[in-house]
Amino acid sequence: MREIGRGQSVFEHGPVTGTVRVMEGRDDVIDLLDALDDGTVEPGEVVVVVRDAGATFLAPLYAELAGIVCTAGTMRSHVGIVSREHGLPCVMGCAFDEAPVTGQVVELDCSGPVGVVRG
Repeated sequence: MREIGRGQSVFEHGPVTGTVRVMEGRDDVIDLLDALDDGTVEPGEVVVVVRDAGATFLAPLYAELAGIVCTAGTMRSHVGIVSREHGLPCVMGCAFDEAPVTGQVVELDCSGPVGVVRG
């Protein structure tokens, strides 16, 4: 895997690997919850990518995710604060060379102050 993006690591956490789900709003959340319920997606295998650092629509998913990548905000933004409370690796203000797409496998590495996304 090669680096495709980087941003601010919310807290130090070892690398995790997951399948990307780009999330725009509650309909995407409902789709993922349905996939978790019917077993087509397993808990801990999804890394969500969001644009909104205040993405409160993610609330029902935090316990089910492998990680979060947000293209806006800082570690003091809502997504950063809540991900830290849940011990969920998170990269904020991520800039991509190549934006990941739903279904792509990525590695999220928050082992230092700079969070790195590899794909």
